[in-house]
Amino acid sequence: MNKSRRAFLWRAALAAPLLLSETPRGAEASSRVDVRARGAKGDGRTKDTRALQAAIDAAATSGRVVHFPPGDYLSGTLRLRDRAALHLDAGATLIASPDDADFDRPEALDYETFADRETSDYGFALLRGRRLRHVRILGPGRIDGNRTGRSGPKLIALKECADVEIRDLTIANAGSYNVSLLGCQRVNVQDVTILNGYADGIDPDCCRDVRIARCNIDTRDDALCLKASFALGTRASTENVRVFGCRLTTLHNAIKLGTESTGDFRNIAISDCAVTGRRHPWKGDLTSGIALETVDGGILERVSIWNIQMADVRAPIFVRRAGRGRGQRAPIPGALRDVSIRDVLARGALLASSITGIPGHPVERIALRNVRAIARGGGSADLTSLRVPEMRRRYPDATMFDDLPAYGLYCRHVVGLTVEDTDLAFDRSDARPAVVLDDVSDVRVDALQAATAVGTGPMLWLHAVRDGRFRDLRPRAGGKTVARISGAATARMHVFRRDLDQVVLLDRDVSAWALQVDGRPVAPGRTATAPP
Repeated sequence: MNKSRRAFLWRAALAAPLLLSETPRGAEASSRVDVRARGAKGDGRTKDTRALQAAIDAAATSGRVVHFPPGDYLSGTLRLRDRAALHLDAGATLIASPDDADFDRPEALDYETFADRETSDYGFALLRGRRLRHVRILGPGRIDGNRTGRSGPKLIALKECADVEIRDLTIANAGSYNVSLLGCQRVNVQDVTILNGYADGIDPDCCRDVRIARCNIDTRDDALCLKASFALGTRASTENVRVFGCRLTTLHNAIKLGTESTGDFRNIAISDCAVTGRRHPWKGDLTSGIALETVDGGILERVSIWNIQMADVRAPIFVRRAGRGRGQRAPIPGALRDVSIRDVLARGALLASSITGIPGHPVERIALRNVRAIARGGGSADLTSLRVPEMRRRYPDATMFDDLPAYGLYCRHVVGLTVEDTDLAFDRSDARPAVVLDDVSDVRVDALQAATAVGTGPMLWLHAVRDGRFRDLRPRAGGKTVARISGAATARMHVFRRDLDQVVLLDRDVSAWALQVDGRPVAPGRTATAPP
C-alpha cells in the first residue's frame, strides 16, 4: 500500500469517532427516562443506586436517554446498557458513595495481567460497561468521585465497548482513573473537564479509532496516558488515535504512550495542546511533557506530535526503548521508530530532553523540528560525562537518569536522527553542552542555535557518531566551539560552518580522517578553525 493511500485511510479512521457527535440534541429530549420518576431523590444524602439503575435498565436497547435533572445523586456502581445514554443536566451531579462496599468488587480474572489493579480492573467503578454498543455519557452536568486521596473506584470504566461518546462533562475528585477505556473502538471524548484527580485522567488501553478533543485535565498522575497492556489477557494494540486542543496540568506525565507496552502503538497524532507542570509537595518537579515509551516488547511507530506548549516541566521530551520485559518470559525489546515531534515550546525545564535505546536495540528514525526549549540551567561542568547508566530494565521515566551531561538534548543508541530549526537556551548559565549524541548514526542537524556558557566547553558533544551532517550551528553568548568530537567509532562526519571563527575540537581517539569540515578532511588531534 502506498504512503498516500495509507495516510488517507488513517485520516478516515481518525475521523470516524466524529460521527458519534452528530446526533441532534433534540432527539435526546424526544424520549427520556427521568431518574426522579424511577425514585431517585437527588438530595445528596439518600443512596440512589437502585433508582438510577432502574432508569438505565428501562432505557436499555431502546436508545432512550436517562435524564438526570438538577440534583445531587449519591450512588454505588451503575451498570450501563446497550444504547442507553446518560444525560446530566446543568446542576446535576452524580456522586460516588463514600463507602467502597457500594461498588462492584474488582474483577476476578483467570489470567495474569502483569499490571496493577488500577490498570487491569474494570469492575470496581462508578459507571461500568462491558461489550456494549452505543454508549453515551453526556453533560453539561458533573460526576464527582467524592475522594480526598488515591483510593476508591474508577469513575468511568468501559471494557470492550464500541461507539462510545463522552462529552461536555465535568469530572472531579476521582480517587482512581477518571476515564478508563480497555479494548474499545470508535471512541469520542470531547469537551470534558477533569479537576482535582488523584490518578490518571484519560487512559485508552488497547483501543482503536479514538478521538480526544478540547479536554481540560488537571490531575496528579498522568493526564493523558495511552497504554497497550495485557489487561485483556492477550497482546493487543492501541491504534488510530487523534488528540487535539487539550489543556493538561499534572504532577507526572502530560502526554504519555506507555509504560504498559506489551502491545503496540501505531498511528497516533497529537496536536495543539498546552502542558503545565505542577510541583510535587515533597518530591519536587516530576512532570514530563511528552513521554514515548516501549519497554515490554511492543512496537511504537508512526507517531506525530506537533504544536505543544509547555511550562515548568521536568523534561520536555522523553523517548525510551528498553527491555523491562513485563509479560515476557525473556525480556526482548520491541521497536520504537518513525516519530515526528515539531513546533514545541517548553519553558522552565529542569532536565534535558532525552532519546535513548539500549545497546543493540536503538530508537529508529526520529525527527525533532522547530523545538524551543528553555532550561532552568545551573549545571556544572562535572556533570559532563558519558557514564550514564543503561538501566535497561528500569521503570521508564524522565527522572530515571537524573542530571544528564547535556542541558538541552541527550541522545544515545539512535539510528536515524533529525534535528532541525531548534533553539536551546537556559535561564541560569550552564557549563554542559546543549546537545550530547552518544552512539548515534545517520544523523542530520540543521539550524541549531543554543546558549553556551562563556569560556566553557562546546555546544555539541558528538561521541561515536557515524554518518553525520551538521550545518548552520549557532552558539550564543560568544561561544565559538561548536562541537567536540570523540570516540574511535566516529566515522563519516561532515560539519559545515557559518564562519571561520567557529571551532571544532577532535579528541585524539577519533580515527584518521573521520571528519570533514567544509568538505576538507581533518586529521585526528587537530583543532579545526579554518580549512586545513
